[in-house]
Amino acid sequence: MGLAFAAMWSSAFTSARIIVAAAPPLTALALRFLISGLIAVGIALFLRQSWRLSAAQWRATIVFGICQNAVYLGLNFVAVQTIEASLAAIIASTMPLLVALAGWLFLGEKPARQAVVGLVAGVVGVVIIMGARFGGGLDLFGVTLCVLGVLALTTATMFLRGATSGGNFMMVVGLQMLIGSAALWVPALALETPEVTWSPSLIAAFAYTTLVPGLAATFVWVLLVNRIGAVRASTFHFLNPFLGVAIAAALLGERLRLLDLIGVAVIACGVLLVQLAKLPATAAGVARDG
Repeated sequence: MGLAFAAMWSSAFTSARIIVAAAPPLTALALRFLISGLIAVGIALFLRQSWRLSAAQWRATIVFGICQNAVYLGLNFVAVQTIEASLAAIIASTMPLLVALAGWLFLGEKPARQAVVGLVAGVVGVVIIMGARFGGGLDLFGVTLCVLGVLALTTATMFLRGATSGGNFMMVVGLQMLIGSAALWVPALALETPEVTWSPSLIAAFAYTTLVPGLAATFVWVLLVNRIGAVRASTFHFLNPFLGVAIAAALLGERLRLLDLIGVAVIACGVLLVQLAKLPATAAGVARDG
C-alpha cells in the first residue's frame, strides 16, 4: 500500500504535464476537482457520513481546500507548462522537510538530531539539483511557482491535523476538493480562454489524474494509516523524489542528469531521516531492520 500511494502521488506531475500541453491549466484543474469532489461526496453519503462538520473540521477543510487544492496544485499546473514534471515533483517532495521545519519554527516542536541532519540533507539535495539546472535554461518563474506551491502545501498539511478528528474522512476530502474547485474557477474564468486540443492522451491523462491521484490515492492512504499509523506511513514519502523523476523520464522522455540523481538521493535520505526521527524507538528499530 505504501508503494502504491507513493507511485500514485508521484505520477500526478507527469499526467499534469500532459494535460497542460493541451488544455488551460486552471480550468482543467477546476473541472478535475469538481468531478473528484462530487464522486467523493457521493461515496461519503453512501457510507452514511455527514457534512455537518465541527468548527475545527470546517476551518481545516477550508484552509486545506484552498492551500493545497487551489494554490499548491494550481501553481504547479501553471508551472509545468514551462518546467519539467520531474523538477516539479522534486520540489514538491521537500514538503515533509518543510513541515518538520515549520513545526520547529512555529510550534516549538524541537527536532531530534537525526531530523536536523535530514533537514540539512534536504537543503543540500535541492542546492545540487538547482545548481545543475541553472545553466540549462531553467525557467525561474516556473520554479518560483512550484516553491510558493510547496509552501502552501506545507501550510495545508499543518492545518490537516484537525480535519478528521471528528470522523467523516471521505466527506472532508470531497468538500476540500469542491472548495478547491470553487476557488480555482475564479481565476480560470478571468484569465484563461477555454481552448482545448483534444486527443486520446489528454482524455486518458485527465481521467487518470481525476480517479487515481485524486481518489484512489486517498483510499490507499487511509488504509495505510489505519494499518501502520500516520507517522510510519509518512516514511513512504521518501520514495517520491525517485518515483517522480523515474515516471517523468519513462513517460515523457525527460532527460536524467547525474547531478539530478545525486540530489534526488540526498533529498530522499533527508526525508527518510526526518520521518524516522518521529517514530518511537521500537518502531524506528523495526523500520530500520525491515
